[in-house]
Amino acid sequence: MTRVRVTAPRSVTSGSAASGSAALTGGRSAVASQEAAEESDAGQLFVRSLIRSQLRLGLVVALGFLLIMLAFPLVLGLVPGLAHSTIAGLPFDWVLLGAGIYPVIGLSAWLYVRTAARNEARYRDLAGDK
Repeated sequence: MTRVRVTAPRSVTSGSAASGSAALTGGRSAVASQEAAEESDAGQLFVRSLIRSQLRLGLVVALGFLLIMLAFPLVLGLVPGLAHSTIAGLPFDWVLLGAGIYPVIGLSAWLYVRTAARNEARYRDLAGDK
């Protein structure tokens, strides 16, 4: 089975002055340089590397999140009196799962976005886009 790359035809629109002037003067716009980088062997290697790093990042963040979520019931089961204690009239396990999960979600999301942006910036540097 062979792979076929389907692309849209390129046209210069009047709404995009920067890319239009770059196309008219023979300079390369950011889109053109990115596509040129993706078409070369090195560019394809960079794209595959970016995809692998983003997949690895997603798996690491998801695994870390799941491990933390599995630690909540383990802590409640292993510490004898913790499950029966109350905070402000609410059982501790409800407070832990209800209020403790949101900082974990926020931290996971923040780490993912920060690291994904860093991966993409590295790709842009390697591909030659500024």
